Parts: sequence; structure tokens; C-alpha cells
Amino acid sequence: MEADDESTGQMIDEIYANGDDPPSRPVISGEQLDVEAYAALYSGRTKVVRLLFIAERCGGGAMELEALRMAYDEIKKGENTQLFREVVQRIDGRLGPEYGPDPAWAEAVDRRAEQRKEKLENELNAYRTNLIKESIRMGYNDFGDFYYVHGLLGDAFKNYVRTRDYCTTGKHITHMCLNAILVSIEMGQFTHVSSYVSKAEQNSQNSDSLDTITAAKLRCAAGIAYLEAKKYKLAARKNKVIDNINFRNFLELVPEVRELIHDFYSSHYASCLDYLGSLKANLLLDIHLHDHVETLYEQIRSKALIQYTHPFLSVDLHMMANAFKTTVAGLEKELEALITDNQIQARIDSHNKILYARHADQRNATFQRVLQTGDEFDRDVRAMLLRANLIKHDYNQKSLRKV
Repeated sequence: MEADDESTGQMIDEIYANGDDPPSRPVISGEQLDVEAYAALYSGRTKVVRLLFIAERCGGGAMELEALRMAYDEIKKGENTQLFREVVQRIDGRLGPEYGPDPAWAEAVDRRAEQRKEKLENELNAYRTNLIKESIRMGYNDFGDFYYVHGLLGDAFKNYVRTRDYCTTGKHITHMCLNAILVSIEMGQFTHVSSYVSKAEQNSQNSDSLDTITAAKLRCAAGIAYLEAKKYKLAARKNKVIDNINFRNFLELVPEVRELIHDFYSSHYASCLDYLGSLKANLLLDIHLHDHVETLYEQIRSKALIQYTHPFLSVDLHMMANAFKTTVAGLEKELEALITDNQIQARIDSHNKILYARHADQRNATFQRVLQTGDEFDRDVRAMLLRANLIKHDYNQKSLRKV
């Protein structure tokens, strides 16, 4: 069992490549992305996939070639010849002969892979014959590791899931869930991610298999799944970020993010939006976040506009435009959209450039609530009097018998 945990422990840790990691990692600033520093945050297949994504998004230039070079070097450390050929094709000779096809290396890796696969099949068949449950579980797990290393994610997922029938402890079930989550993230199957996070958490309620690090990995995986489903409020909440003492230590590693969060909740919106602007280029190169950057930025700005107007009966648009570092005309259009969408209860005086809040008639609303409460009280009293009279006269309704 210890050998099994050691053989897959490194691979399971790649879940950190899709979430957080210990606070010893280097910090990425809001300036132009340092590809080498960014790549150092990750390892294995995740590192290669992220470098390829950066190369694709850059669309040419020195950054693309740098990303492809590092991806090539990383792949040569592993055994994924399929991904290696893809990288070589994308390099297309632009990095010189040292970064070419290397058919001898690819053939040697494929040959070793076939030998390894044959050995695993023979071992698994022997385990099945002997009906040794733990050995069968480890056999399927080894097959999952084998397929994952060689980039066959679908086959890796199937073999990891097959270990479920042979798990004998809560720790085994958690291990299976982590493997399934990792491969599901790589495949982009985020419904599977949510499912196996739930299974691991349910399993932990019946056993002590969920340590602090494993729980953190599951929360990271759940956050990614919520992000992909565009459930942003579930992916991150204020009480889990700015008010969380433990998470605050991680924010210290990224000063820009720490400052923009504090600026937002301190109503320093111009500074907050400046920090967001400086981070945007790098966020667009994130493999999970890039599709959501524009939507999130729009929602953050809208929320800031709503919070700015909320406490006031009237707002000078000139002052508000200055606070958000925009033009009055541009601000008017943003506010019009929010008013139309019923997110701000207000009207705009376009001539004097003033926003007037529309507050409900509190006096009339109070009278309506009083009348409603009186009606409900009257109905309840009548019902109690009726019941008291029925009990007083010993009146009980009995079911009629059929003759």
C-alpha cells in the first residue's frame, strides 16, 4: 500500500497545478508575463499543456517560441510521444535542429511503453486469477498511471474508476476520487470533477481519510468546477477570501490581488480597477480563467458602480466619473444599462448630470404591512374561536359508514 501511494503521490499533487500550492512559489506580477517563472510553478503534463496554451494565445513572437521550447524540454523528461509530436509540429523548425522530431527517442519510448503495458496486463490477469482484492486495485491503479503518463486520459479515467470496486478503506476511496478528479480536469469534464469531489467529501464523513492537504485539493477542484460552470459566487466568497485568516497568507504572495480586494471592499474603486487592468493580460493566459476574464471584469465593475450609488439619494455624475476614471458620457451609458437591468433603482437627470435614487414610499409600505398583519391576526383569532366552540360543544366529525 505504501508503494502504491508513493508511485502516484507525485501525479496526484499535480492537482495543485490547477489550484493553489504551498506559499514558497514565485510570484507573477502584473507586468508582462515571465514565461520561465510561470512555468516553474507547474510540472509534468500540466506544465506542458499550460505552455502550449500560452504559445497559442500569443500568436507568434518571442514568447510563443520560448513557451514551445520549454514545452519541448519538459516533454522529453516524460513518455508522452503523442504530445511530443504535436509540439514538434507547432515548432515547425523555428528553434533549430535541436528541437526537431527525434524519431529515435520517440521509438524507444513507444517500445518501452509496449513492454510496460504487456507486463501490467500479465500482472493484472494474475491478480484476477488469485482474487486478491488489494492487488487488483493496485493493478488498475498502475494501468491508470500508465495511460495518464502517455496522454491517454480516457483510458486512465476508466482504470482509476475501476479501482472503486476493490477499495477496502476510506483512504483508498479518497485516493480513487483524487485520481478521477485530476484526469477529469485535464479532459475538461467538470461535471465529473464535481461528482468525485462530493464522493470524496461524503466518504470523509464516514472515515478519517481526509487530511488538511487533501481537503484543500478538493476545495480547489470544486472551485475550478464552479468557475467553469460560471457559478462565480460559489467559486469564491468574501468570507473565504478577505475574512479568512489562512487564505490571507496566500494573498501576501500576490500583492496586486491583495490590494485590489481591499480597495474594492474599502470603496477605492479607481485603484481597484487599475490593479485589475494591470493583471488582465496575464489572466487571459490562464488555461482555466481566460474564458471568464471579460465577464468577471464586467461584473466587478458593475458591482462597484452599484455599491458606489447605493448609500446616496443623489450622485453627481462628474464626481462619480472622476472616481472611476472615465468620461461622464461613458458613465451615463453604464448606468443606463444597470437601470434598465433593474440593478440600480434610480433615474438620470441628463441635463444637470445627476443620478437620483428611487426609494420606495416607506410610509405607504409601512401602512400596507400593518394592514396585512391586522388581517392575518383577525383570521387567526376567528379560527381559534371556531375551534374553541367546536370543542366546547363536543362536536367531532365522524366518517360516514357505507350501508
